[in-house]
Amino acid sequence: MLSERRLEVLRAIVQDYVGTEEPVGSKALTERHRLGVSPATIRNDMAVLEDEGYIAQPHTSAGRIPTDKGYRLFVDRLAGVKPLSSPERRAIQNFLGGAVDLDDVVGRTVRLLAQLTRQVAVVQYPSLTRSTVRHVELLSLAPARLMLVLITDTGRVEQRMIDCPAPFGEVALADLRARLNSRVVGRRFSDVPRLVQDLPESFDAEDRPTVSTVLATLLENLVEETEERLLIGGTANLTRFGHDFPLVIRPVLEALEEHVVLLKLLGEAGQPGMTVRIGHENAHEGLTSTSVVAVGYGSGDEAVAKLGVVGPTRMDYPGTMGAVRAVARYVGQILAES
Repeated sequence: MLSERRLEVLRAIVQDYVGTEEPVGSKALTERHRLGVSPATIRNDMAVLEDEGYIAQPHTSAGRIPTDKGYRLFVDRLAGVKPLSSPERRAIQNFLGGAVDLDDVVGRTVRLLAQLTRQVAVVQYPSLTRSTVRHVELLSLAPARLMLVLITDTGRVEQRMIDCPAPFGEVALADLRARLNSRVVGRRFSDVPRLVQDLPESFDAEDRPTVSTVLATLLENLVEETEERLLIGGTANLTRFGHDFPLVIRPVLEALEEHVVLLKLLGEAGQPGMTVRIGHENAHEGLTSTSVVAVGYGSGDEAVAKLGVVGPTRMDYPGTMGAVRAVARYVGQILAES
């Protein structure tokens, strides 16, 4: 276990390196921070931190920089989440509050996160598997043609056209709409197949083929939309950090193009807590020079998806964590009110 003083030295090194982009020496620490000890003591503390693997000496520089292990200790024990200012909170609320639908919410969230953190922003769409049904609408377009509209508790709207095996009257359509909604509204999508499996049997024989066709379309829609979707923005921000990537930036960009990789980085959507993965904690080889800060968001207590940012390990962790958490909270409020 490191002493409190050495933890303070590590905190100072991380803060200075993130702020200046230059390796940090004992003289700079003495001048910039009130550590209450002599430069010789600080040099000794830095030697211990280096021996323990928390800081390292790049090239022949006299200064030191944090390692992945040092950043991890900083995040776990030394970094509080920096609260956003009142103007920042109002700006988030105003920007996200103008969204007109779910696609707009996700698009605005990506742009906002990228601007606030100056990193690459990643937002996962709410998953149908973790959502509930708000309403199922059935509209008659022609005697034998219907439109199915599926609306989720997160504001997601899916539409499908249905060609019926026979004409279906308005009275029968209203009956099907009412019975269908009475069974599925407020229920999890994973429960829907079980809840509607015997519905055709409750209709007259001549209507059962159309009812079965409508249900088949509904269930196919659920299967199709279980594939996770996400949106990414602010990739150009990485060009500001070219010197933070030890080799070249190309492997990072290639990894960011793989949505499966990004979904794994964000983690399980059902977990609402914040996760911070630093450097080599990211299993993908192209992202070992990056850090990922992600958190769940949703319209209730359970997260329905994740959002976060990807940037260099030399990151303002308190500020980034604060921005990601605040944006997630506002997105959740918007979904709850939609």
